Amino acid sequence: MLSDHALSTSGVGTQSRHLIEGMIKKGRWSFRQFGAAMKHVDYRTIAINEDFIIKPIDGFGNPEMLRVALATEKPDALFLFTDPRFFLWLFEMEDEVRQMCPIVWWHVWDNYPIPKFNYPLYEATDLINCHSHLTYQMCATDFPEKSNFVPHSLPNDIFYQMDKNDIMTEKVKILGWDKRDNFVLFWMNRNARRKRPSDLLLAWSKFVKMIGKKDVTLLMHTDPRDQEGPNLLVVAEELGIIDTVVFSNQRVNFDEVNLLHNISDCCINISYAEGFGLATLEAMQTGTPIIASKTGGLTRQVVDHRDGTENGTALDIKHKTLVGSQSVPYIYEDYCDVDDIANAIFKIYNMDDGERYYLGQKAKSYVDAEFNYQTTVDLWDQTLSNTIENFRNNKNKPNFRLKTI
Repeated sequence: MLSDHALSTSGVGTQSRHLIEGMIKKGRWSFRQFGAAMKHVDYRTIAINEDFIIKPIDGFGNPEMLRVALATEKPDALFLFTDPRFFLWLFEMEDEVRQMCPIVWWHVWDNYPIPKFNYPLYEATDLINCHSHLTYQMCATDFPEKSNFVPHSLPNDIFYQMDKNDIMTEKVKILGWDKRDNFVLFWMNRNARRKRPSDLLLAWSKFVKMIGKKDVTLLMHTDPRDQEGPNLLVVAEELGIIDTVVFSNQRVNFDEVNLLHNISDCCINISYAEGFGLATLEAMQTGTPIIASKTGGLTRQVVDHRDGTENGTALDIKHKTLVGSQSVPYIYEDYCDVDDIANAIFKIYNMDDGERYYLGQKAKSYVDAEFNYQTTVDLWDQTLSNTIENFRNNKNKPNFRLKTI
């Protein structure tokens, strides 16, 4: 597997860890992961157990590294899990890889238009499991035989609903006695432009003016001074809401994130581009309703696709802009309106405890049915097994040849 390091805090890293651990329990899989990061503190190989071994690497590797691994490990499949732009060197040697094993990919693409410039990559891949339904719809248009919807999911023993008394105890520990009865809105993202943190603060300021009182807290788990985003402390001060915002900027483990979800009344994500959005899935699994823009992988979380009801409040997209770069020629960015965000927060705030509890239980039930952890593991087990078997049966037949990237 080539992905973020499984013991890192990134979404790709944690999802790779959850999947590997679930697959190993099947009793017939063994994983060797090249765990990527910009830089590691320790480069020693880590053996979680005999079937889960991680070799830390800077970036996402290179052809020589992969050639050595293919020759020594003789894998049954090469598993990719991150943005394809990091792996262009690999796709350029796909014919070499596929002399030995199939290439499989846990893939996401944020938005329309269908990325036809990715087609050479799709042609060079034997299995495309998409972790957002939007991505699946795009890939299945021209590659239905190799595309499947296999969503992200979370083990039930990591994110779960806590007892009411325990929640109050932890809320006082984290926020203080004076905020024990506050309405808490939770936002957990990197402080970066794509996540719209300043727009969230602007919407929050409008909401605070609506209610005219201060029994509310916006809990932002992020670094307010991250160089990738604005200085959120200065923004909150300028908007006059600094006393209603709490920043949590320390690295935390799964247990601590679970606590933050449980002490919150609602979780929000207003990103203009979001392939999936793990924080909102975590929230729903703890019985917490969400506010989310209807973009990318967030849509199928906040809107129950079975009946169109909402697991909180779904924000309509009011503005779309077509952007791009030399490597990604075109893609839409989706923007919901700041006033709509403020009104959505007010809607959840204005519910009584019983209404919010019911909405949270609805969200939790939806996750149990549509984003079930064991189902995700089983789907990977089935599709990966079938791909390996088909590859072996057709090994002597010519493979796709990669077009110019």
